[in-house]
Amino acid sequence: MSSYPILIRPFGEDAILIEWPNEVSEAILYDILDFAESFKLVFKDSNKWELIPAYNSLTLINRENKIDFSKTKFLLQECFKNRKAGGHPQRYLWKLPVCYDLEFGIDLEEVSTTLGKSIEDIIKAHTHHIYTVYGMGFLPGFMYLGGLPKELETARKSVPRLRVFKGSVGLAGKQTGIYPQDSPGGWNIIGNCPISLFNVNLENPCFVNVGDQIQFYAITRAEYDLHRIETEVGIYNLDKIKIDA
Repeated sequence: MSSYPILIRPFGEDAILIEWPNEVSEAILYDILDFAESFKLVFKDSNKWELIPAYNSLTLINRENKIDFSKTKFLLQECFKNRKAGGHPQRYLWKLPVCYDLEFGIDLEEVSTTLGKSIEDIIKAHTHHIYTVYGMGFLPGFMYLGGLPKELETARKSVPRLRVFKGSVGLAGKQTGIYPQDSPGGWNIIGNCPISLFNVNLENPCFVNVGDQIQFYAITRAEYDLHRIETEVGIYNLDKIKIDA
């Protein structure tokens, strides 16, 4: 197993922040997920903790008690030394449909001009790559997807929109992502996904987890309308593939 230096520090009275090297790396992300699973096995009161993995860090929040930092830091260091590779939960590759019609891809023409690429080439590049879910946040169900090809790297908009519609697929810097609900936002919108990513009424509100992967595929407007109806009535079948550990 690769060995990375970690920094453990208090994050208020009820939380601890563990930081790995500051770089975007799948190996580091999976090491974080391995550690998180080891934590659940080693800490007898792990059910009292909320674990939030993201990029190169893991935030641990105790829901019930203030933390004895010195004692907990020692236990975390021992847990880190004894973690096992491949201990993270089963990961999946999710294939999600996107309609790139200009009605939805309201920034496609601007992105095309900025990057000096045709709209067809942008769609081809965006759907060809597989993205890793490095974090969840900003909005419930918002996935920060790393792995955007360099040819699609685009600066955030200088003036954010007050409203970006649910399902909007955007580009910002080295990342791509989907807005799970209507929200202000400054990403460049190139399409829309008809699949709901977050449903508070479900036992598991978001089907995607950090460490999973996403691949987009292009659909027509008619297919978009069909999938949106299927999602609303609960009969859309998500396309997922198990990823070998």
